[in-house]
Amino acid sequence: MGHFSATEENLGFQSGVPIPGLNPPSNQFGNAFCGAGSGLIREGLGAYGKRICGSSSQYVQSNIIKCFSDPQYYFQVNAHYVRNKLKIILFPFLHRGHWTRITEPIGGRLSYNPPINDINAPDLYIPFMTFATYLVLAGISLGLSGKFSPEALNWQFVKGMASWLFQAMLLKASLTSLGGGEAPLLDMIAYAGYTFTGLCVAVVGRITLSYAYYLIVIWTSMCSGIFLARTIKLTLYAEARSYDVTIHNYLLLGIAFSPFPFIFCLSNPTGNWIS
Repeated sequence: MGHFSATEENLGFQSGVPIPGLNPPSNQFGNAFCGAGSGLIREGLGAYGKRICGSSSQYVQSNIIKCFSDPQYYFQVNAHYVRNKLKIILFPFLHRGHWTRITEPIGGRLSYNPPINDINAPDLYIPFMTFATYLVLAGISLGLSGKFSPEALNWQFVKGMASWLFQAMLLKASLTSLGGGEAPLLDMIAYAGYTFTGLCVAVVGRITLSYAYYLIVIWTSMCSGIFLARTIKLTLYAEARSYDVTIHNYLLLGIAFSPFPFIFCLSNPTGNWIS
């Protein structure tokens, strides 16, 4: 045993020292081949993944841009634009100018001018301001009738917002049914929101003029319908690729009458139709 231990020491069998017979040298060519193969696979999968993710993100971005456009565009207004736009909404038959939107070439493609430079361009400033004004007037009407409460005002907010979105979806569906659908969704929301202008006038009439309120509702609904029909006909339906004339006229008629139930139902927050 002592001789065998001495032989182990002479052969170098010591702790921590590798045994040559038990650890053969690695194949450098095989490792290089495997490393190159795995690298190519990783690069290929990475490029494929980027292509898929890139195309998906571009598709989503293009559809978001198509539907919502640029929100800042709809708030480029000034006092002159707001004043003239309110006149057109409340007295559309007095508008002597054209109803089509102005375009200009930007970056090799035609783009619509912002509202500050085009009276026929849609904006979201007037719809949001008139919607807020409607809530204030509804609160005053509820207070004068002794029915004001946070719940009642909140209900007016819900009804107003639901009616606004429903009318916007009606416009979008009308355009889509004609083979179009390229107009941004915010355009529809803006055009539908202009009905709150006539609605505010009707609520004021309800508060101050009592029985003349019904005449005011008919007047404001008619003006809102004329404005909406003319705008949709010359602006939004220009996006449609093809359509039937009969269907076109029926849709325009429906759009023209859509403000009537909208204004009639929302202009009386108290629910009292007699006094």
